[in-house]
Amino acid sequence: MKKNKITITITIILIIVAAILIITNSKSTLRKDISDFTLQDTSIVTKIFMADKNNNQVTLEKTEDGSWKLNNTYKANKKIVESLLKTMQDIEVRSPVSRAAHNSVISRMAAIAVKVEIYQMDYRINLFGIIKLFPHEKLTKTYYVGDATQDNLGTFMLMENSKEPYIIHIPRFRGYVSPRYSPIEDNWRDHTVFDQNISDIKSVTLEFIEDPGWSYNITNIGNDNFTLRGLQENKIIEDYDTLKLLNFLASFDNIKFEALLSNTLEKSYIDSVTSTTPVHIITMVDKSGDTIIVKTFHKKGFLDLFTDDGVSLEPFDLDRLYALVNDEKDIVLIQYYVFDKILRPLIYFEKE
Repeated sequence: MKKNKITITITIILIIVAAILIITNSKSTLRKDISDFTLQDTSIVTKIFMADKNNNQVTLEKTEDGSWKLNNTYKANKKIVESLLKTMQDIEVRSPVSRAAHNSVISRMAAIAVKVEIYQMDYRINLFGIIKLFPHEKLTKTYYVGDATQDNLGTFMLMENSKEPYIIHIPRFRGYVSPRYSPIEDNWRDHTVFDQNISDIKSVTLEFIEDPGWSYNITNIGNDNFTLRGLQENKIIEDYDTLKLLNFLASFDNIKFEALLSNTLEKSYIDSVTSTTPVHIITMVDKSGDTIIVKTFHKKGFLDLFTDDGVSLEPFDLDRLYALVNDEKDIVLIQYYVFDKILRPLIYFEKE
């Protein structure tokens, strides 16, 4: 009798388990191995690789301080990287691609898809998430990102080694996500030119090429003391407005360019711009001895209006300048609105 009770109990448990499995499987007909695009934990992502068929590729690697490096050369734009990680975490399968559209989607993806590889920190020994030993970087996901669906509310994606593409979306987001998976290096470049605190600055030299009398050097001589020297007469300015000088130096903490132009302008045009006399030369030396030099150049104005004497009413753009940055490797577009606070003339520091 006791044996019968045990048998009946085990049978009931097995029936319940079987029912749960049947119900669970009926709710989801998607194979997880070929439809699991969602990234559960973005905090352990160490590297992201993306490449297209046109030999464009980017590798984003997380550094020890939490910032991101681009192609082992440039600092990556942290906000854009974080947006990509958030996208990887939020995407969900909307539906499989229909049989009727399957072949055309596969053909299209073979031509234009971006390959994505995601690497995360893993442990060779991981006991219940408590004991973690022997960390190593592991390739955890590889998939391909196609273009948008016809309604522009989904994106075609395909897991590696799979022949079944899916339509991916972000719930409650009206749009498609393929532009966030860009393999173009310029799209990931950080736009920071200067990002120093006052305590990090050893000296700043600002040369006004067209107005030499406005040029000067500021040097930190220690104990929060600074010297101000006019460059034209090589003369120390003793009686300057201390607050204005400190405000000027404090303005170097978040100076960014507007757009990177190195790969969008014709080389001949870049050469014609940079062969002209600079408007400003800014030289920043930090406490560690690193030097940043920025040269600015006039940008032609938009209005082709002239006086009766043939003089242009707007020879130069009044809002923007070109600038050489990154050891003169890159030409960028900068805004007066952003840079004006670090383009102060010598007379700015005079006491009122």
